[in-house]
Amino acid sequence: MYYIVETAKSPAQAATDLTEAVARNGFGLLHVHDLGTTLRSKGIAFERECQVFEVCNPKQAAGVLAADMRMNMALPCRVSVYTDGGKTWIGMIRPAPMLAMLSSDPALAAIAGEVEQTLTRIIDEAR
Repeated sequence: MYYIVETAKSPAQAATDLTEAVARNGFGLLHVHDLGTTLRSKGIAFERECQVFEVCNPKQAAGVLAADMRMNMALPCRVSVYTDGGKTWIGMIRPAPMLAMLSSDPALAAIAGEVEQTLTRIIDEAR
């Protein structure tokens, strides 16, 4: 259900490399949620780093929405850079099994598979 890789990079370097890989692979970066900073700003003692990148390929997103508008609730895709156990990780929830839980439409399955392949490549490039 997940695709997560460890990297020897710092969270900051992994985030920079992820941003570059997203663009190289035809996806756009919509927003980055810095959950660690947000939690600390609210007075929560959160020692780890956690950035969630919302990414999207417009053509693929349009195909998903054309097949089933309810899938808007599963978009955009998210890739995270985070620390845990003193290590830096890059990961995502795999789109194919996630969408399969929401729809049995073969068109959606095909799009989700393509998106998953590209996002896996993006994560591996940022590793």
